[in-house]
Amino acid sequence: MKRILNVALFVIVQGCASDPVTTTQEAAQLCVGSTVIGADLSDKFELVQDPALLSQALGEALAGKLCQGAVYQSTQEVTIYRAWNSTNPHSQFGQWWSFTRPSGQVSEYRKDYEICYQWSPLDKLAECTLKPGTKVVVGNGQSARCSEYLSYPVSEKQQVYITDASDSAMDCQSYDGVISWEHDVAQ
Repeated sequence: MKRILNVALFVIVQGCASDPVTTTQEAAQLCVGSTVIGADLSDKFELVQDPALLSQALGEALAGKLCQGAVYQSTQEVTIYRAWNSTNPHSQFGQWWSFTRPSGQVSEYRKDYEICYQWSPLDKLAECTLKPGTKVVVGNGQSARCSEYLSYPVSEKQQVYITDASDSAMDCQSYDGVISWEHDVAQ
């Protein structure tokens, strides 16, 4: 009986390992959103192949990073944004950026971009210009588990992964986060 179970387990594992297309298709179905750059920026990027860069940006479920992505190279200057942690001076030029300036509630921004509170207080904003010729990965956020009480699902919001932002970003402006309370109309 033990021998039969071992053979059956071997066949199951063999079947899974020999069909990477199914595995890729199943993973892609869990992602939402699009890796296609919006029409307002599409003329400033070209799609390129860089499997190693794409691999760096993709993450496992509940571990953050990107769920899906595509590699692009900028052909013109583009404005990019990054919310970051002022207590870590190296955080300003981290790897995760956006084409969209953050606005609205911080809690919604965290959910949309899967940013755990342990990773950053999001108290600073950098607005920079991406240099032409820079390779980036554009994709949608992977789910993230922040604690046993808080997890974020995959997101359709596009993120921009840049490996060398300190060299690729120029003309940066820095903004401080401030406490601003608005009346909660849901009550």
